[in-house]
Amino acid sequence: MRAMIGAAAAAMLALGVFGAAPSLAADAKPDKPKDERILDLPPLPVDASIKQTVRIDGQALAYTATVGSLPVRDAKGVKIGEVVYTAYVLDGPRAADRPVTFAFNGGPGASSVYLNLGAIGPKRVQFGALGDAPSDPARLVDNPGTWLGFTDMVFIDPVGTGFSRSLVGEEETKSTFFQVRGDIEYLSRIVFDWLVKNGRMAAPKYIVGESYGGFRAPSIARFLQTELGVGPSGVIMLSPFLDAHMQVGEDLSPMPWIVSLPSMAAAKLEREGRPLNAETLAEVEAYARGEFAVDLMKGRTDPAAVARIVDKVTAYTGLDPALVRKMGGRIDAGAFLRELYREQGKLASIYDSNVTAWDPFPWASQQRTGDPILDAIIAPTTSAMVDFMTRTVGWKAEGRYNALSSAVNQAWEKDWFTSIESVSDLRRAMAADGKMRVMIVHGYDDLSCPYFASRLIVDQMPPMGEPGRVRLKLYPGGHMFYSRTDSQAAFRRDVEAMYAGR
Repeated sequence: MRAMIGAAAAAMLALGVFGAAPSLAADAKPDKPKDERILDLPPLPVDASIKQTVRIDGQALAYTATVGSLPVRDAKGVKIGEVVYTAYVLDGPRAADRPVTFAFNGGPGASSVYLNLGAIGPKRVQFGALGDAPSDPARLVDNPGTWLGFTDMVFIDPVGTGFSRSLVGEEETKSTFFQVRGDIEYLSRIVFDWLVKNGRMAAPKYIVGESYGGFRAPSIARFLQTELGVGPSGVIMLSPFLDAHMQVGEDLSPMPWIVSLPSMAAAKLEREGRPLNAETLAEVEAYARGEFAVDLMKGRTDPAAVARIVDKVTAYTGLDPALVRKMGGRIDAGAFLRELYREQGKLASIYDSNVTAWDPFPWASQQRTGDPILDAIIAPTTSAMVDFMTRTVGWKAEGRYNALSSAVNQAWEKDWFTSIESVSDLRRAMAADGKMRVMIVHGYDDLSCPYFASRLIVDQMPPMGEPGRVRLKLYPGGHMFYSRTDSQAAFRRDVEAMYAGR
């Protein structure tokens, strides 16, 4: 299971290239020696803006879209990278308490295009649902799920993603940008610098992150609080990877099997046409954290426990009883996704196990192709974002746009997938600010970042003030549940209520 999810994370939440950025030479004074570390690359364009409108619930909202960049400097003030952002700011008189939200996707190696053009930006392109294809028109339309009605938004592409770039060589790029802690620190500084540049330091601030971005969000909020003097009002995490220890170590720990089973059961319920909600999932959740956990710890020395596991897991997943028996009821995500639709010659996606594609190698012992969702989302999101930035806004950069970069993911700090956790930073940030609100959201069918892991994490958190400061919200769908219209609408309503209640 972990090997499959590790490969998926390396593909999914992944992106980037080394040194694909502008040069410092244009900034250097003629009499100042050139820093030999800095690559001689074409500079990025100056910031560009365009006026646009979006119609939401019958109301037209006028806003300014800006594509721009901010420098990353080392301790000596030398510019070693440039981070590209896309900002949407509502036009007209602005209330002093209008929030600004900073959005990060994951990977490591994903640009912010998925939150931007899929979930919460003012325009969207369809991707991530069953039937979507790479050749579908990359046409932007008004996004009914946008948050622009209650917050301005800034979408940030980490170095190696989108058009954001390192200006130094490969080894320094890895040691500066592709480290878990270094990533948090320079991205936090980008948030600070944008606030200063745009005169928004006094505004309420929110941090939103998806997947590995969900891991980033609490740590960025904490770093802003303690190191940069910026106090976020709230943190929203979509399908977050909050604690690697919940999903690794299946040889002894029962946690990987416990957190995955409810999502497997949810997929079966959906295939049967049954609704996904707290009531329909209550039974499997109670089993997963109760009898299942106890029987898993008994192991093969207790045949009765193994028999109980096999019977229950077969019933909840809908898999062949012989396969479940052979695996001792311990069904890893890879086996589940291959077996679910094997008779149809299809593979299921780890991001939504009811989204499928044809298996080009159905007799191979292991999956020999990409994930059905990942393979289908890169083309429409890349085409739509590049067209928006270069043609619509007129910000014409040289170089490749990286929506998902395996190079960044593969270069990331060693063993990050088995060691990271940001729950500690989340607890500290909440303890330091009793007014900060937190929302964690998931799709039921996601096996890459199963919702039940967050359920268990939230249930273990101390109360720290009034009930409801941390809310867990679940929606039909998978990792990108917002690809489903009804789930996106419910998500928007829940977040708007959170902002309104600050």
